[in-house]
Amino acid sequence: MIEKIKSFGSQCVRVWKLLRKPSGDEFKTVAKVSALGLGLIGVLGFLISIVMNFLNL
Repeated sequence: MIEKIKSFGSQCVRVWKLLRKPSGDEFKTVAKVSALGLGLIGVLGFLISIVMNFLNL
């Protein structure tokens, strides 16, 4: 059990060392893709609610 915790800790340290701040372009791209995905999920939920309301009549 102790070995698993040590291994997890060393893996976390290795990942932490690889982290870097994203550039402005990377940040904008991720923000656009995230907003697009969120919007698509919202539209899909809205369409499903319209269909469900229509079927309940």
